[in-house]
Amino acid sequence: MKRVSFLFLALLCVTANGQNINDVLRYSGEDLQGTARFQAMSGAFGALGGDLSALNINPAGSAVFSFSTFGVTASNYNRDNRATYFNSTSTDESNFLEINQVGGVFVFNKRSGSSDWKKLALAINYDLVQNFDNEIYATGNSTQGIDNYFLESAAGVPFGQLLLRDGEFIEDAYLDIGSSLGFTEQQAFLGYYGGIIDPADPDDDNNTTYLSNASYSSVNQEFFQRTSGYNSKFTLNMASQYREQLYLGASLNFHTVLMDKVTFFDERGYDADSEIQFTTFDNLLHTEGSGFSFSLGAIAKLSDQIRVGGSYQSPTWYRLTDDTAQRINSDLADTDIGFIDFNIVNLFEAYTIKTPSKLTGSVAMVFGKEGLLSFDYGYQDMSQAELRPSADPFFRAQNDDIRNLLGAVNSYRLGGEYRIDQVSLRAGYRFEDSPFVDGSTIGELTGYSAGIGYSFGPNRLDLAFSRSERDSSQRFFDIGLTTPASIQAVNTNVSLGYTLNF
Repeated sequence: MKRVSFLFLALLCVTANGQNINDVLRYSGEDLQGTARFQAMSGAFGALGGDLSALNINPAGSAVFSFSTFGVTASNYNRDNRATYFNSTSTDESNFLEINQVGGVFVFNKRSGSSDWKKLALAINYDLVQNFDNEIYATGNSTQGIDNYFLESAAGVPFGQLLLRDGEFIEDAYLDIGSSLGFTEQQAFLGYYGGIIDPADPDDDNNTTYLSNASYSSVNQEFFQRTSGYNSKFTLNMASQYREQLYLGASLNFHTVLMDKVTFFDERGYDADSEIQFTTFDNLLHTEGSGFSFSLGAIAKLSDQIRVGGSYQSPTWYRLTDDTAQRINSDLADTDIGFIDFNIVNLFEAYTIKTPSKLTGSVAMVFGKEGLLSFDYGYQDMSQAELRPSADPFFRAQNDDIRNLLGAVNSYRLGGEYRIDQVSLRAGYRFEDSPFVDGSTIGELTGYSAGIGYSFGPNRLDLAFSRSERDSSQRFFDIGLTTPASIQAVNTNVSLGYTLNF
């Protein structure tokens, strides 16, 4: 009965969560996903259309199809992360296999009459626009211990608020402090009962000063983070062709978000006379929710060779919920500290993230049946992202950081295709600015791609290879441990797609 009652209390726990600029960035970007042909040309399809994943760039693209089409794509994702932390370098490589695209377009050609509208296309498509599967491992000798995190959390918190009441279980107190006082006080509670910190005056319930139980000049730290899940987009699209020169389209996009992030932190190497000789502190975050956006676009044929395109992607409004779990241990931890584990869950109120709108301009040259060359330019002002409810004091402060730290993201995509009978050879390049004004926390992204397609009757098989590189800085915790690890991330996708015209 004891374990069941604790889980029930956990399900009732509601408090304000620490959403911040990282959450906004996580859901504002889109990976290079989609069909193998789309990936092989680095997604430069804004003025081309004729591809199911091109609807993500320009919804007018479905009217370019000549026939009704079905397509499915599977990808293998390779994540290679090189982390440097206090002059120590470590690597972690992982592979994940997913079906990342399924969809179809139904084309209705005009049969008779005098209307200038030549064609109507209706499309449905599923794309895995973000794959969160990833692993990061970092280790090194740091002069900043985990005690700094708990000392900063506890600063100003009256000691009496952290004490167990008569007959109160430690799990109940942990959840109650989180729901009634807040996340910061809850971390102070963990630091005290985890044995990391003690009050300067344990006899004074009003004490707000705390001391570390750890003694060190430097400590060895190991940090491992595993994320899993996805941000998928289901698109309902309609487009039409006007005469021979103009294609117009619109899409409704429905997102589904599911993400789990677990971090394991281990610290050792204290002085020989330190009361603490080891500390472990693990955290689990589960996020799920949904989002909605719409897009409008047009493609114009200026001549038989030249096409131009333009599209507007509205903000995406995500409604998300988080729940978290933690566990801590050390030489001085309370004997009951093990009851606070990943089964004791904090649930948080739903919140909204509004990502910025995006404008894309495109131009393409089509050389008959021999091939094509395409270029896309995208603009997205990340400083316009927002956490809601914006009237909340915490969210207001985070939105101020977003406006001050983030800026415009310019993206460039170049792709080409050359056809030899039934074989198509493809290649692409892309570049994306850092979302940060100073360009330091997350760097610029560069990527290239290549692929091949083979058509046989109404069928086509496509194979694509894409690789991207981006540097970033990552702190282990938001406060206390201020020196970040430098991450060099290399993402490599190999995708195989099948397309059927009917």
